[in-house]
Amino acid sequence: MHDQTRTLAPSDLPIYSIGSVARLLGVSVYTLRMYEREGLVLPQKSHSHQRRYSERDVERLRCIRQAIQEQGFTISAIKTLYAMIPCWEIVGCTNEERAACPAYRGHEQPCWSYTHSDNICASRKCRECPAYQLISNCDQIKSSIIQSTLRR
Repeated sequence: MHDQTRTLAPSDLPIYSIGSVARLLGVSVYTLRMYEREGLVLPQKSHSHQRRYSERDVERLRCIRQAIQEQGFTISAIKTLYAMIPCWEIVGCTNEERAACPAYRGHEQPCWSYTHSDNICASRKCRECPAYQLISNCDQIKSSIIQSTLRR
């Protein structure tokens, strides 16, 4: 795992292997790797590069599975939904940073899927970003979008 300079909340501790999460959610390991490649989840990596998932990651994956199985969302639709979360408001980007940010200008993928430079996110680990951490379950995603529209 990366250098942990902050104390992790119990829900952020990387305690599950990819196989354990796959069994817990009734999906294949391949499916979990695909979600990672698509930028839907960012598991922690051990020193030997093994994926480790926290309770918060498992909850995020449950939300993804619910969207796919119950609402018929595609992965592309979920990425678009994540891209609509106002990360710039959550993180506190300046107007100049917003103007240069592909996450602010587009809606194809979540902000943590971009390589950021010259902004507040450039030095931040995506897993530790408040925008990524905020949306660990379906209710939080909905709430963040609603709150953004109410501020306008």
